[in-house]
Amino acid sequence: MQDSKTLLNQAEHAIAQSASNSQTEAGRSDNAGNKPGADYIDAINQVFELFRLNYHNQYFAAFPDMESLSLAKRLWLESLSSFAPDVILRGAKRVIQQSDYLPTVHKMLVACEGDNRSHGLPDVHAAYVEACNAPSPKADQNWSHPAVYLAGKASDWYFLANNTERTALPVFSEHYKNYCDQVRKGIKLALPDRKALPEHIERPLSKDENLARLDALKKQIGLD
Repeated sequence: MQDSKTLLNQAEHAIAQSASNSQTEAGRSDNAGNKPGADYIDAINQVFELFRLNYHNQYFAAFPDMESLSLAKRLWLESLSSFAPDVILRGAKRVIQQSDYLPTVHKMLVACEGDNRSHGLPDVHAAYVEACNAPSPKADQNWSHPAVYLAGKASDWYFLANNTERTALPVFSEHYKNYCDQVRKGIKLALPDRKALPEHIERPLSKDENLARLDALKKQIGLD
């Protein structure tokens, strides 16, 4: 096998034409309402073109005909749709640089999750548990990443606290994915400013002090 970086450079020059001219469109669906976005389809086509150029013999052994290739693209598209298209491409390039073998979907998932970790983002389940366990006031806690707090807030804290993981996790995951996408695009997320403590904390008045203040007020307005 040629050096992976050399092959990657060759692939990037060839991909613009070969991916757009691919005979098989990944994720084609009879249901127009569920049709994947063109950017995801293009990303999957580019990933498979990278694999074809880097794992030539393994690639054609795994996908000997257009039917098996189409099914594989559909599976990969469904499995990786929680990641942004650019993250999927970076994951594929990371796999190529690290392995001599055509990756499984699981290895691609791990590679794409690694992109999250490089930005200090916990995996989605760890983020969900952190959001659910955080005490109030939420904004004053030490969060592993602002994306976790913002996803929890967007999901609604009451909803997270009063629903099972089976119900709440998908909602949280969708919001968390959106914030993770923003982080990977270079957008800086921030926690809300913590409320500063007052310089002087007033002590509640005792019963006698309240009565004395009331008497003084009566005298002031001429009721005594």
